[in-house]
Formats: sequence, C-alpha cells, structure tokens
Amino acid sequence: MKLATALILSAILGSTSAWAVLGEPEASVATDQRFFRGSEREEAHTGYKVHQITAKDGAVVREFVSPTGMIFEIAWQGTQIPNLEQLLGSHMAELQTGLSSKTPRHTRGPVVLHTDQLVFVSAGRLRSFHGYAYVPGLVPANVAPEAIR
Repeated sequence: MKLATALILSAILGSTSAWAVLGEPEASVATDQRFFRGSEREEAHTGYKVHQITAKDGAVVREFVSPTGMIFEIAWQGTQIPNLEQLLGSHMAELQTGLSSKTPRHTRGPVVLHTDQLVFVSAGRLRSFHGYAYVPGLVPANVAPEAIR
C-alpha cells in the first residue's frame, strides 16, 4: 500500500495539469479550457450538466455540475494521472488521510476510497489511466452517482 500511495503522490506532485476543482463553482471550467487550449463541450442532462474538456494530448476530464452550479463529480482518462491536488482541492487531504489509514494490500487493481466526504476510484496501467471522484453530499438528489461516470 505504501508503494501505491507513493505512486499516487508522485503523480500528483509531478503533474502540471490544472482542472476545475471538486466542490467549487462551474466558472472554473472556462479557465481549464483556456489553459489547455483544448476543446470543451457541454451536455445537458436531467438534473446536471457535464463539461468535457479534451486537451491536446488526448486527456479528457468530465466535470459534472449540479443545478446549483457546483462541481460535484470529476472523471478523467488519459495517458497519465492528472494533477489530483488540483482536481480534488480541499478534498485532497481526505484522500491522503483515507489512503494512509487503509490496511496495506498486496494486489494490483484500482485505488478505492469511500468515505462520507469523498468517493475516489483510480485505475489504469502504463499510458492508460482513468478514474473519478465525487462528494456524496453535493450529488443532486435525483441523480445516482453510479449512472454518471
């Protein structure tokens, strides 16, 4: 588990990507799109919106926005793990605390953390990473988190 935590932390600290922050207002999406000079598209769904930003390197981040204008979930896929500190904002401390308190495991597979404040799943292999994180308390009442990855 220490190896997995070290790999996640090195990916966090070594990445220079900047994305909208989980639990923050929707306005940060435009900043992300300009920063990456990538393409951004918006999709309207019942009870939420999705902003999808595709960076020049092919990385994709989907930012789920509630009717109140808050980003309640972020999902990603790309050749590397994005900057999780930027993605998670204040929820990064929850992830670090949760991962350091978990019982070490000796299997390969996704990194999963499920608390009252944060649900985090990240998986992948060399040059193919994907994952998502959401704040259970921010998910709109009529939306099932399992349905929006």
